[in-house]
Amino acid sequence: MDDKFKLENQLCFRLYTASRLIIQAYHPLLGEFGLTYPQYLVLLVLWEKDAQPVNDIAKRLLLETNTVTPLLKRMEAEGIVTRSQGKKDARQTIVKLTKKGRDLQKKLTDVPETVGNAVICDSVTPEAMPGLFGMLDDIINRLKQ
Repeated sequence: MDDKFKLENQLCFRLYTASRLIIQAYHPLLGEFGLTYPQYLVLLVLWEKDAQPVNDIAKRLLLETNTVTPLLKRMEAEGIVTRSQGKKDARQTIVKLTKKGRDLQKKLTDVPETVGNAVICDSVTPEAMPGLFGMLDDIINRLKQ
């Protein structure tokens, strides 16, 4: 068998497995508040800047609007966000945090550090994180082309 076809030689498998396991680490932390990982990502975007068009949120998450819209509808039904027509362009939907959505930031304050600590190991130290982020950003940017 050609070594290039061995599972352990596949970058995609390592990235997929790491992603799946990191998301799994978030599950109990977010589940306590009835949140999914994709909802948490939306919250991160809105905590940075509230009242954004759906298109901008989707762009930040590197997703299509037709993927984000059902997620936002569920979050609206749960009272985490509101959706309304844009004032300048009625075709645009603006997403805003509710009080519940804003309050979740305080409740989830330990989540980034908890998950960050879960990945710390011999080769991934706090000092190595910026370099790791840079490498992953390079991969993401290359694949977006």
